[in-house]
Amino acid sequence: MQIFYPDDWLDSAYEIDYAWYYEKGYRGIIFDIDNTLVPHGAPADERSIELFRGLHELGYQTCLLSNNKEERVKPFADQVESKYIYKAGKPSVRNYKRAIQLMDTTLESTMFVGDQLFTDVWGANRTGIYTCLVKPIHPKEEIQIVLKRLLEKPFLYCYDRKRKKQRKMSK
Repeated sequence: MQIFYPDDWLDSAYEIDYAWYYEKGYRGIIFDIDNTLVPHGAPADERSIELFRGLHELGYQTCLLSNNKEERVKPFADQVESKYIYKAGKPSVRNYKRAIQLMDTTLESTMFVGDQLFTDVWGANRTGIYTCLVKPIHPKEEIQIVLKRLLEKPFLYCYDRKRKKQRKMSK
């Protein structure tokens, strides 16, 4: 089950302390788009544009990694001024590695931010990069994603129990 566990689980991509991660040596961030940065199918909004502007000012390279079509991904990438890969085939590791190459980073200096365990986190974990799982932005989703969310619940329950136990032991 641990291959599905993220390194960190946070409420939102917009609440991550990216400056802290930069101090720790991270230089590239791979992002999922739908329900990670904006609701499914929505264009880049002011909040996402500001996030990427701030990341680039910090010195980060960014890449959007989406299983969606180019018609969806390219306009979003253009708005946030990011590299992108569409029809990524997540959880396959191939395009995670390609994103690292596009950003000219390494496994150790790259992190991934996404909202799904069985595509985003699993693929990033298999690639060997740091993973941040975030809660979905909007509850309305396609039926296949709703079904995946049901399957994710036991994994997230076990992960959360493990996390709480670790915190308790470190006190």
